[in-house]
Amino acid sequence: MKTPLPITRLTQRIGHDFSDTAPLKEALTHRSYGQPNNERLEFVGDGILNYTVARMLFDSFPELPEGKLSRLRANLVNQSTLAEIARELNMGDCLFLGDGERKSGGHDRPSILADAMEALFAAVSVDAGFAAAEGVVRRLYASRIAGIDLNRQAKDAKTHLQEVLQARRLPLPAYRIVNQTGDAHLSHFDVACDIPALGIASRGEGASRRAAEQLAAERALDLIAAHDDAAKPRHKL
Repeated sequence: MKTPLPITRLTQRIGHDFSDTAPLKEALTHRSYGQPNNERLEFVGDGILNYTVARMLFDSFPELPEGKLSRLRANLVNQSTLAEIARELNMGDCLFLGDGERKSGGHDRPSILADAMEALFAAVSVDAGFAAAEGVVRRLYASRIAGIDLNRQAKDAKTHLQEVLQARRLPLPAYRIVNQTGDAHLSHFDVACDIPALGIASRGEGASRRAAEQLAAERALDLIAAHDDAAKPRHKL
């Protein structure tokens, strides 16, 4: 049977020609459509994605410590970014969805698109090996990693934290002054950043409330990245 045009265009955009289209169809099949679906491939694709992006960041920013690398990676592999890439590839046109999901707009739902992207990486690996899958991830993420501005990231931690929480559909953080000392010209602020949904309460200090909030947000991002890493299943070889 001839491969539908949207799927052919998808494979062209990711730069991989499948010798076996079975894993590709499985990667594009949501559980609402039936079996086999992409949930098992998603599990493998998550590992491929995390390793490849981590290695790209490791090579691109040799001076950055582990905590900041983890935070950058978390921003690149989250649901929001994956769904954005899927939309750029018009992946929604390629998905196999059940009637209910299709009628309710599942083809553009961020969670469905993100899961399908991870499954697609795994499908490439099943078809042609890890190196081929790594190559696809590298091609899709090259411009995003090349465009990272570390100065902007450092100065705008509050915005990045807000984006991370919004991508997870969590409430925005609450900032509160824990302590303020000094007069108007020599003030010192101790500010807490509370994220109850994740059990996080980070602290930051600075000569202004804004500076203290930025530091508290940066530390909260580090805690989120560490929490995500700790939550990943560890499998013995």
